[in-house]
Amino acid sequence: MALNYIWVAFFIIAFFIALVRLIFFGDTEIFMHLVNGMFSSAETSVMGIALPLAGNMALWLGIMNIGEKAGAINFMSRIVGPFFSRLFPGIPENHPATGQIMMSFSANMLGLDNAATPLGLKAIDSLQGLNEDKETASNAQIMYLVLLTSGLQLLPVTIIAQRAILHAKDPTDILIPCIIATYVSAVAGMLLVAVKQKINLWDRVIISWIGGVTLFISVMVWCFTHYFSKAEISTISKVSSNLLMYAVAAVFILGGVFKKINVFEVFIDGAKRGFETSVKVIPYLVAMLVGIAVFRACGALDYMNEGLRWICHLFNLDTRFVDAMPVAYMKPLSGSGSKAMMINVMTTFKPDSFAGRLGCVFNGSSDTTFYIVALYYGSVGIKRSRYAIPAGLFADLAGIIAAIFISYLFFG
Repeated sequence: MALNYIWVAFFIIAFFIALVRLIFFGDTEIFMHLVNGMFSSAETSVMGIALPLAGNMALWLGIMNIGEKAGAINFMSRIVGPFFSRLFPGIPENHPATGQIMMSFSANMLGLDNAATPLGLKAIDSLQGLNEDKETASNAQIMYLVLLTSGLQLLPVTIIAQRAILHAKDPTDILIPCIIATYVSAVAGMLLVAVKQKINLWDRVIISWIGGVTLFISVMVWCFTHYFSKAEISTISKVSSNLLMYAVAAVFILGGVFKKINVFEVFIDGAKRGFETSVKVIPYLVAMLVGIAVFRACGALDYMNEGLRWICHLFNLDTRFVDAMPVAYMKPLSGSGSKAMMINVMTTFKPDSFAGRLGCVFNGSSDTTFYIVALYYGSVGIKRSRYAIPAGLFADLAGIIAAIFISYLFFG
């Protein structure tokens, strides 16, 4: 129901703001902008997202099917099983969903956008097989979605690339702030859901895994800070992410050959399911992106920003962060929209300005909550998301606050 109320609110708020602009400010083109935004976003939903997604889905679900038959998914399940059995108590021991969730998180952490979505949709489908009420999100599905919406990412390759395109002096200087902010978002979301689901956070296995991941990120940040130049960090990011993407496919295929399965036929069987899933999510994509488009076209985001600036002036606070806030507003709604906002902030205030850098950290601190919930739950027919959206937005808020403080710490 939360998604229903939010979607209705997009249209109602847009209508009243547009009406005020027409009647009191004589903006005779505002409703034309709303209608054009509706048609444009509907077309983008299908032609720009769903159809390209169909190709990626077919490819990676085919590769995943090979990995399952070759035993790679079960192998990963055994490695992360002790941790996931505590964090996802509804998943049976050694169930394939455990390995699929791990694969999905790994792809997200390394910025493998093309692979992350198909792997994630495969994981949510496996969790749906364990779900007793097929129209209501299970506890495991909520935990998984909230961790996804936190956008945990170690290598924000696309953000670094965009900064390089806009001639930033040091395109990778946002790397460490992005890692810290997205990690804060992930931990905040996980803790909230764990408390809600009465998961024992003091369990030795959970503490060991969270402590280990925290140590790994801390060591990586320290090494990047002390031993690598900005150019070397950028090179490491590009090489490691693309190497891993290809290595996963190659290892799965070699595993299939070793197990003497018909690799090609197994790939085709998995690819067929990828195309079917892509078609199924089109209505959900159209609904969500059209709602976001009208909310943005009416100028609501600009009014939110000016209101925040006024409040900051009222309390004599530094307002430099406000210039980058449109990226934070847009990030839970639309990945492409937040990227456009990030580029706009860097273009307006320069990539090496405080606002330009903060906009990049905002973009790397979390993921698109509403889009992910609509896409992933829609792909398996879930209609009641329960508290997934509030928990995801809480994680987003934690990431945004962390991004602001970290950016002031790093960039002054």
